[in-house]
Amino acid sequence: MNIIDNNSKLRQNIYFTALIDIVREAGSVILNSYNNQEPNITYKTDQSPLTEADLMSHKVISSQLSSISQIPIISEESENIYTKSEIYWLIDPLDGTKEFISKNGEFTVNIALIENHFPLIGIVFHPVSGIAYIGGKNLGAIKIEETNEHKDIFVSGAHSPIRVVASRSHLNESTKNFIEELGSVQTIHSGSSLKLCLVAEGLADIYPRLAPTSEWDTAAAQAVVEGAGGSVLTLDGSRVKYQKENILNPDFIVRGANKLSV
Repeated sequence: MNIIDNNSKLRQNIYFTALIDIVREAGSVILNSYNNQEPNITYKTDQSPLTEADLMSHKVISSQLSSISQIPIISEESENIYTKSEIYWLIDPLDGTKEFISKNGEFTVNIALIENHFPLIGIVFHPVSGIAYIGGKNLGAIKIEETNEHKDIFVSGAHSPIRVVASRSHLNESTKNFIEELGSVQTIHSGSSLKLCLVAEGLADIYPRLAPTSEWDTAAAQAVVEGAGGSVLTLDGSRVKYQKENILNPDFIVRGANKLSV
């Protein structure tokens, strides 16, 4: 079965339509805050910022997911961030809070369904553009425009120069050194889980993440990348997995074309 066949399977997933509706509702709440007021910012114990929009989105998503399934929910804004359940929802109600605060528009809503440590299906929604990306390994991947037009998406073949995605807010020395070792590159800066979606859509070739991320930052977008034919692998070549008691991910590299050996 090829990716094109899989995409029809993705559309038939029992959560496909509901997830689109949920992220759009959450995105509307976020945009209302984004457009109409200066954010009221507090800081968590790890010094990461928290806004009212994070909390409002969390409430919307948690409520709506609870209405469509009895599956446990883990959110960045949950009191409990670990479950032993074999299947659970993993959400980031507002990924890219720093982008939200700086008003550059590069923030997303992320929802993934995790089973046995890996994402089955995930959706990434960009409230500013109204675009959603949804996908899953062996399901395919789809980009959904604000007009509700659906477009099947695929990673691209090897490109010269290599198009490298780099974080707008978290570009450290390790990542800079990695990029320099690639030789001739075109660097694309972006924020939040949009970086992975660029690879999934074939607009970038590789995204090295050699800095801390949490599981809710990546799970949904990993599903999209894998559905589009790409990979999200640790530095030892293992598929990034979830449901660790330590919520932090290891360093990883997102690749489009499998033949991209870096």
